Amino acid sequence: MITGELKSQVDRVWEAFWTGGISNPMSVIEQFTYLLFIKRLDDLQFREERKASLTGKPVSKELFKPEQSALRWSSFKNMDPETMFAHFTTPMVDGLSVFEHMKQVGEVGGVYAQFMSKAIFMIPTPRLLDQVVQMIDGINMEDRDTKGDLYEYMLGKIASAGTNGQFRTPRHIIKMMVEMAAPGKEEVICDPSAGSAGFLVAAGEYYREHHEEWFDDKAFRDHFNSDMFHGVELDETMARIGAMNLQLHGIENPNLLKNDALSESAGHLTNKYTLILANPPFKGSLDHDAVEKSILQTVKSTKSELLFLGLMLRMLKPGGRCAVIVPDGVLFGSSKAHKQIREEIIRNHKLDAVIRMPSGVFKPYAGVSTAVLFFTKTGTGGTDNVWFYDMEADGYSLDDKRNEIKANDIPDILSRWSNLSDETSRARTDKSFLVPFSEIKGNDWDLSINRYKETTYEEVVYDSPHVLIDQIQLLDDERAEALNTLKKLLG
Repeated sequence: MITGELKSQVDRVWEAFWTGGISNPMSVIEQFTYLLFIKRLDDLQFREERKASLTGKPVSKELFKPEQSALRWSSFKNMDPETMFAHFTTPMVDGLSVFEHMKQVGEVGGVYAQFMSKAIFMIPTPRLLDQVVQMIDGINMEDRDTKGDLYEYMLGKIASAGTNGQFRTPRHIIKMMVEMAAPGKEEVICDPSAGSAGFLVAAGEYYREHHEEWFDDKAFRDHFNSDMFHGVELDETMARIGAMNLQLHGIENPNLLKNDALSESAGHLTNKYTLILANPPFKGSLDHDAVEKSILQTVKSTKSELLFLGLMLRMLKPGGRCAVIVPDGVLFGSSKAHKQIREEIIRNHKLDAVIRMPSGVFKPYAGVSTAVLFFTKTGTGGTDNVWFYDMEADGYSLDDKRNEIKANDIPDILSRWSNLSDETSRARTDKSFLVPFSEIKGNDWDLSINRYKETTYEEVVYDSPHVLIDQIQLLDDERAEALNTLKKLLG
């Protein structure tokens, strides 16, 4: 949990960027991320040097040559602002500046370095650079939790939605989905629209919170750091941010692919993953020719939210599970494509749960109504009873302010999900209930909770019109009397 002091330090960094001329939130985060990465390179070099000193062996991963010491954080942070700025913007050592060295460090710099080709240094003045460098250097980031919390807090400052329907998924909703998915020891997890990698980070934190003992097993640690986490992201800026987010949370070598997951070039991502966690783009239509053909065989559409469901079915291994956020329209849309993808999931695979969320969950970014679908890829059917839950509160006000409140259905959702045997007796008037396959099929594969939820009506007895008229007349007489009294008082 991020402390008040750490929040204040991050706030000061943010304010320094803002007053220094960089006001776009994404630009601030990206420039901040570059500096974190440059500091991380120096920290990694120190770690390699200490290891070499202890073992008497040469440095195995050389991030800086001996003659490049002036490009290291520990060196330039002590320079005066103008000299430091020159080291960032002008080739100083081996024809490289600090920034160019960062872009060309290569594989030894980790997954983040893969996405550096189009990185642009935007800090405009020596004074701002020096300010931010000194502030970052003053933040104690020795442990993984602090580094991860710091970055998540920084990402939380994004105050405007992205383009093409992308927006930041609330972290408590992500955590709920991960808790319900309960990742196992040998999972291969993917987010095909990774963004800032919030789902992958939350899955990693789930293991540390619930299965810390697994990290004593070298085989698990190796799998966790290199093979477990996969993400696909088209936007290079977001890919960089996601890579840094994962590395700061202790996932050293995640597998991130810069690509459009729906395209032909991503067609090799088939039957590869045991768990998909995602909040894919809701907006936009795609050209049929741009979409990988096997997806169109599952759902013939140009709508991205439907195509992503087809994509996830293709990407999952048999027996693999998916937890995905979809707009409400996916649940009840009447087009042929809407019905086609719902029938595919319900009839040919196993739909496990539908959680309807209130429309304010994504404010202030968007007011769209959404739901979470949980399904399992089987290829042979298996849907028996689908669990529905009508979430009315998520612990925050459903307006643009999103202030924390007491009302919160998430603990109840997790409790009921872990005890589904108790759900068989719940009435359709409750927050949650089970609906059999045959009933959903009979309703043309409609998954809207209102289709199945029953509402109880209490009889309210009102006074007769004559009584109401008499009461109104009495109030009118009292008002007239009061008005006359006031007039007398005023002379």
